[in-house]
Amino acid sequence: MKYVEIVKGDGMFRRIIIFFKSGEDSPLIEDENRISKIYERKRWSVYISLILGYGFFYTTRLGLSVAKKPLLDSGILDVQEMGIIGAVLLYTYAVGKFVNGFLADRANIRRFMSVALFISAVINIAFGFTNYFILFVILWGLNGWFQSIGSAPSVVSICQWFSNKERGTRYGIWAGAHNIGEGLTFVGTAFLITLFGWQWGFFGPGIACLIVSTTLFFTLADRPQTYGLPHVADYKKDYSAGKPTKSSIKELQLLVLKSPIVWVLGLSSAFMYTARYAINNWAILFLQESKNYSLIDASFAMSAYPILGLIGAIFSGYFSDKFFNSKRNIPTLIYGLAEISAIVLLFITPPGNKWIDTIALGLFGFGIGGLIVFLAGLIAVDVFPKSVAGAIKGLIGLFSYIGAATQDWISGYLIDSSKVVIGGKDVYNFDNAFFFWIGASILSMLLALAVWNVKPKE
Repeated sequence: MKYVEIVKGDGMFRRIIIFFKSGEDSPLIEDENRISKIYERKRWSVYISLILGYGFFYTTRLGLSVAKKPLLDSGILDVQEMGIIGAVLLYTYAVGKFVNGFLADRANIRRFMSVALFISAVINIAFGFTNYFILFVILWGLNGWFQSIGSAPSVVSICQWFSNKERGTRYGIWAGAHNIGEGLTFVGTAFLITLFGWQWGFFGPGIACLIVSTTLFFTLADRPQTYGLPHVADYKKDYSAGKPTKSSIKELQLLVLKSPIVWVLGLSSAFMYTARYAINNWAILFLQESKNYSLIDASFAMSAYPILGLIGAIFSGYFSDKFFNSKRNIPTLIYGLAEISAIVLLFITPPGNKWIDTIALGLFGFGIGGLIVFLAGLIAVDVFPKSVAGAIKGLIGLFSYIGAATQDWISGYLIDSSKVVIGGKDVYNFDNAFFFWIGASILSMLLALAVWNVKPKE
């Protein structure tokens, strides 16, 4: 099946489409030794690049989470405004995940992903020069769109270059890359802000991602067939997910849209992302306001979250592949119980117990790390043909980030509405917000149980 089709019309839009479209299949290389040499070199280059690139995407998304207290103290933004800005990013991200996920199935991932990170880096730098609420909203909304081109293209590329029996472990390691980005943001960005001011929470990641995006342009790759290589299932002689399908991408994408399985997983992921982004976006402020942490202390406590999240994500794919024959249901339940327990522990622990807070954040990260792997993609990717992995990630991503975005403005409202003034100072109460976050975590697990015995589709 040809991936490059005739694009009607003329002008700039047509040239953009052609630039980002996957190339045509090249004649198949006949020398098996040459195939193996090219395949393995490109597999390593692609995989390392996906981990690096996906991790750095997060550094240009989470700067606002670290900069909230300085922005609040300086009077530039209030809590509700920060909630609105965060929600706008996540809503545009949600729609972008859906649209760009479907486009990723037909895209040249090398160009699609590297250019998106480059534009996101430029937007971050512009954000650091801004002082007006409406400009914050516009820029962060645009950032959400280009941020949405990180995840689905990565999964598409993994499915293009790694076979079914390899995918769980590879997917888990890749999914842990976001924890690297979160760790760099929570610690590195906090230092930059402490030393140079809130603007460097955006300048620093922006400059770094200009360099990373340029590197990705040369180290990522298009589909194997565009280089004269066979389909990865044929290369690895791995037909455990069935032979490569002859159906068109359009037909298979419609199958994804109509599937109740994907919709249930999408809703489950939406509630999981509610809890995930609640901690991502509000935990540092919670530790500062409710438990009297400094910004540096709060950031170091938060660093346990991405570190254990990375371990949880890496372990999840291997754990389910090795011990559960690539079934994801029991591991999903285990990770879900860990996540729920952790967020409750963080809530009920009184001030002055920094080690318990750190343990709770680490356990939360571990649980979320595995749930992101399972609920936000791998379960559904296992079930459907791999040629529509982008559509799967796009639809589930739409649900996930609508949940995350709705969380941000609801949480901002709940926190701000419980504010009291003591001694002329605003004091914020997080109780109602935590009840909301814990309830979302429980709903996520109940929905996940509804697809306990899901089987691959022919």
